[in-house]
Amino acid sequence: MKQYYRVEKEIAGKKLSLETGKLAKEADGAVFAQWGNTVVLATAVYSKNNPNAYSDFFPLTVNYIEKAFASGQIPGGFFKREGRPSEKEVLSSRLIDRPLRPLFPEGFKNETQVIITVLSSDGAIDPAILGVIAASSALSISEIPFDGPIAAIRMGYKDDACIVMPSFEELKVSSLDLVVAGGKNGISMVESGSNEVSEEFMVSRISEAEEIIKKIIELEDDLISKVGRKKIAVAEAMIDEEIAAAVESKKEWLKSNLFQKEKLERIDAVRTFKESVLSELQDKEKENVEFWVNNFTDQLIKSLIRERMFQDGKRIDGRDFDEIRPITCETSVLPVTHGSAIFTRGETQAIVVTTLGSKNDMQLVEDLNEKRYERFMMHYNFPPYSVGEVKRLGTPGRREIGHGNLAKRAILPELPDEEKFGYTIRVVSEIAESNGSSSMATVCGATLSLVDAGVPMRNRVSGIAMGLVKQDDREIILTDIAGEEDHYGDMDFKVAGTANGINALQMDIKISGVTTALLRKALAKALEARLFILEKINDALSNKNGKLSPTAPRMKKIEIKQSKIRDVIGPSGKNIKEIIGKTGSAIDVNDDGIVQIYSKDEEKLNETVALIEDIIRDVEIGDEYEGKATRVEKYGAFIRITPKKEGMVHISKLSNEHIKNIDDFIKVGDTLSVKVVGIDYAGKIALAAKDYDLKKNSRDNREHTKRRPGGNSHD
Repeated sequence: MKQYYRVEKEIAGKKLSLETGKLAKEADGAVFAQWGNTVVLATAVYSKNNPNAYSDFFPLTVNYIEKAFASGQIPGGFFKREGRPSEKEVLSSRLIDRPLRPLFPEGFKNETQVIITVLSSDGAIDPAILGVIAASSALSISEIPFDGPIAAIRMGYKDDACIVMPSFEELKVSSLDLVVAGGKNGISMVESGSNEVSEEFMVSRISEAEEIIKKIIELEDDLISKVGRKKIAVAEAMIDEEIAAAVESKKEWLKSNLFQKEKLERIDAVRTFKESVLSELQDKEKENVEFWVNNFTDQLIKSLIRERMFQDGKRIDGRDFDEIRPITCETSVLPVTHGSAIFTRGETQAIVVTTLGSKNDMQLVEDLNEKRYERFMMHYNFPPYSVGEVKRLGTPGRREIGHGNLAKRAILPELPDEEKFGYTIRVVSEIAESNGSSSMATVCGATLSLVDAGVPMRNRVSGIAMGLVKQDDREIILTDIAGEEDHYGDMDFKVAGTANGINALQMDIKISGVTTALLRKALAKALEARLFILEKINDALSNKNGKLSPTAPRMKKIEIKQSKIRDVIGPSGKNIKEIIGKTGSAIDVNDDGIVQIYSKDEEKLNETVALIEDIIRDVEIGDEYEGKATRVEKYGAFIRITPKKEGMVHISKLSNEHIKNIDDFIKVGDTLSVKVVGIDYAGKIALAAKDYDLKKNSRDNREHTKRRPGGNSHD
């Protein structure tokens, strides 16, 4: 039976506690973590079956799960239980996975699952950050080989002061949302959203976060020292020396043919190389030959790429270290969409489309601690043809959601306020070709597409992916990394922002010993690259006049008295439904009396405005209307003059001539031009035909009224 242990420490003004041995005792590692009133349970389990030693990837799964009861809620929907993961859960799973994954030894191939379940959340502490700490602790106290512990911290900034672990409410007014994860040997992951902050500011906040992480790791070490479980041994992979020699024997051929400018030519060279080695080995009775050839070829390519960099000062495609691949920017490429663009950088290409909609198109987001509507959606799609592969199409995966969120963080601070630009905005990026940082191509393409649609951005945004290769004391920073440089490099980080500062940053570090001085140097080079790309974007948009795209829906905002809202909507929405049915417009009415009208057609937009103004307009004596008869009596006709109001025309005021039989003059459904001649204390409206001469017939009317007292009961 597992013993119970508990450790605690005050971090960021709240007690952080870790305990084990009470819950989930059959898991290999389980930690119940509480920070303030936020509680998570993290479990780690690995498969005891013999692993597939010839697998080319580590089968790790990290699942972050939010339970509705954690914030005192019952799930919506018919089944009243949690369903598919929300976007927040997917992003949190990625956030926890990324710093954990590099810390497992290369030879460990047992299937491993880490589950973080949110049990309590009050919105003051983000459960995902606590999830990193709990998951690290669960792995560290288990027998699973793991080079931890690690920890994470979130930093905010407001009124010239840092906020350590800001609440969700504080984040709404913070100019920074920075998450840093790391261990004893330095930081391993950075993710941030910000509002045009400087590179120096970002490095300083990362350094401050690193100091707090060290304090949390001390707490984890305390728990680990108490539990003290021994790690299982990881068997060294057996190496087939003969296959290794066959690969090595053709090294010079690969070296001569690998370093091509085009990605497809490099792929062909590697394919030819592998086929040649396999052909040489076909007569030998070997198991898992393809695995070993792929494995040794991968190691050889990595060494050749690094050798070329450190000895020849060139990259795999022949570029200099700070050289950006050729860039082209195109706008208005699709005839019907509201805004469209193609951004191409080398062999990475994004088709980015902007669609403008009404407030009714906003996305409802339900998180544990709040329910809100979002008016900006950023969707990223990575079809298999973009890398020349055949794969089954499905729903967006973690990668697609993560890349879309990164681009959203970069663009969001530059969008106009809803009061200035009342549209709902959706941007979709379709990656047509990929060889390095399609997420940053998405950021650049989104700027082009948004401006093409006529969205008045505060500032334009560009993004760049940077890399690092480190060998002994030498280090090389790479600008605009290609796919192979990302795969074989030691660090990749993506930076997006305006000419004024950084809006989004995502960094994954595969090695230890990355200093703040190196980060500062890398961010400085990234700034140069961002400004260079921004020039290309501005050149492509130089002919854009800031006007709304001709294909975009037109919008008009009118303000009505709050007392008139009920009149516009009508009983059970009757009036507004009639207007929408007649004009096809989208109408949004808020409680303050602001009415926003959207229509694809300018004429229909104006018609909608006119219909609403007719409803809210106060009827005054002398006003003229084109009305329709709704009821005809012997004494007069009732005429609807607005969707909400009607008045009566006495038979004596229908014409300057005497009318003997009203049915011979007007019937239900007939239209009649009328004018308002009276309104009584109860609001009843008296009308007369537009061409009726009230002054000329006033004496006749008085005589007629005397002959028929009480005839005009409506007046």
